[in-house]
Amino acid sequence: MSERLNYNHIAPAGAKALGGVYGYVMQSGLPATLVTLAYLRVSQINNCAYCLDMHTRDLLKSGVKVEKLALLQAWAEAGDLFDDRERAALAWAETVTRVAETNVPDEAYQAARKVFSERELVDLTIAISLMNAYNRMSISFRNTPQAALEKAA
Repeated sequence: MSERLNYNHIAPAGAKALGGVYGYVMQSGLPATLVTLAYLRVSQINNCAYCLDMHTRDLLKSGVKVEKLALLQAWAEAGDLFDDRERAALAWAETVTRVAETNVPDEAYQAARKVFSERELVDLTIAISLMNAYNRMSISFRNTPQAALEKAA
């Protein structure tokens, strides 16, 4: 797989706008690890190799155990490995990412509201939406994951 084009160079203002949303999310008050777990789960659903590689590396660097990362895709069956807020964020990430299939049901919203304030839920939804946008950019233009670049070197 080779890169089709570098959207950061072709449309730097657009890339900067996405970066501004990323900056907003990172200063929103949501824990960075929680947000990055949601980013990784969204990227798993979308099969975005570039983002899977990047967010896995970020979580490992931040001290998340490999066992937790290995079970992220099956978080609902992972027992107490994920706390209540992480479980709620992952469930919300899944239903929002699959919006065309799920229509984000009332039960999912109510479950998320049990553990997130209105502001937190809006910020989390912005984060999920952003990652879906980044996944679509990376997949469409074939961003090469760092792991593939390292193997080629």
